[in-house]
Amino acid sequence: MSTPPDPRFRLRLVFGPDDWMGPGKAELLERIDRTGSIAAAGREMGMSYKRAWQLVEAMNAMFRVPLVVSSRGGARGGGAVVTDEGQVVLTEFRALEEVAQEAGADHIARLQQMLGDISDGE
Repeated sequence: MSTPPDPRFRLRLVFGPDDWMGPGKAELLERIDRTGSIAAAGREMGMSYKRAWQLVEAMNAMFRVPLVVSSRGGARGGGAVVTDEGQVVLTEFRALEEVAQEAGADHIARLQQMLGDISDGE
């Protein structure tokens, strides 16, 4: 019997039917912050430019202040910046993930012990 892989903890906050924040959006914000580009961040995550833009637009519409501001391309190219509000949202979301994972660690371990043999596809 093989040992089950360590579980992944994923937190999604649902504020309304179309308003949610999850690890994918948080990762997109982190990558935009690092690359200065929505397109580059999306490429790194294996998503289309259109999908990355849709997620940014959804986050910007969800909060009172935009989380990402962008400028159009041109001779020097465009870019994107995670705003101060975006940095706060990202920090709070990551902190909440950490607190929830720590609080649930014992429960997760007990559930993991109850798992059957999970094939890794090999």
